[in-house]
Amino acid sequence: MTAVDERGMARFFEEFEPPEGVRVELLRGEIVMMAGPDLVNNMIVEDVLDQIPRKQWARLQTQDVDIIDEASELVPDLVVLRRDATPGTGRLLASELITLVVEVVSKTSVVRDYLVKRSIYAAGKVPAYLIIDPIMAQCVLLTLPVGEGDAADYKAQMKLDFGDRVPLGVLGVGLDTSEFGTLPGVRPHRFP
Repeated sequence: MTAVDERGMARFFEEFEPPEGVRVELLRGEIVMMAGPDLVNNMIVEDVLDQIPRKQWARLQTQDVDIIDEASELVPDLVVLRRDATPGTGRLLASELITLVVEVVSKTSVVRDYLVKRSIYAAGKVPAYLIIDPIMAQCVLLTLPVGEGDAADYKAQMKLDFGDRVPLGVLGVGLDTSEFGTLPGVRPHRFP
């Protein structure tokens, strides 16, 4: 049996048809399938959307993102880019167009959101990555991407509790987190 390289998996992923209601991402050559998000996660995304000025920023949900030089196609909970940078059409949005990406942590996505996607978004030079964690009632803002491939990371990290205002300098917005919901009864973790 021949091993399939990451690029071969990327080609396979392009034609893959997931079951209805299942979100699918390609993370460095690995296909990851997830159930739809919890209502708490969706409400948090709605709260964030309401605070980002629509006239200046395109705020996209369920947008496939192509990470340059990676065998990765992610579907973040929210992607934010300048309105004048939005391409006219296409399924994939190039990572270099993105200003901010937001992931809301679920019971099954903790490691992917805090470690794997952190490295992938940094490798794609996404200027700011906001992790909103309703398990731990915290936000982690990552900025200043550096490095390449698996070694890529963010130089700056700011951790804030729900209720604190998250300074999204890349958007010129202070994000109010006081009404973000939590996921009670879920086992706590130790990230970031």
